[in-house]
Amino acid sequence: MRIRIMFGALALAALALGCGEGDGDERGALIKRGGAVYDANCSACHAREPHEPGPVGPAIAGSAFELLEAKVLRNEYPPGYTPKRDTLVMIPLAHLETELPAIHAFLENADR
Repeated sequence: MRIRIMFGALALAALALGCGEGDGDERGALIKRGGAVYDANCSACHAREPHEPGPVGPAIAGSAFELLEAKVLRNEYPPGYTPKRDTLVMIPLAHLETELPAIHAFLENADR
């Protein structure tokens, strides 16, 4: 499971480096898919605009991949992370494991 996530993160990093023609289209498609996944699974608690706080969850634009992985898959925080809100409301959403690179790309783009 962790290997697939790390492979996805590496693939995302390769896309972000712009390794050739058409990569912008692939990155754009990844961001668009991440936005759709975010809308369907995250926006009710975290707000439609990820740089704004939601009714239940904090603003999450620009969140590190490690934070997304820990919270989305296990409802934990990475070691040394200080939460923006001290709640345990979020539940693990393991069905989003394969979508983490897309969600991360969307949240990275939303921070700009």
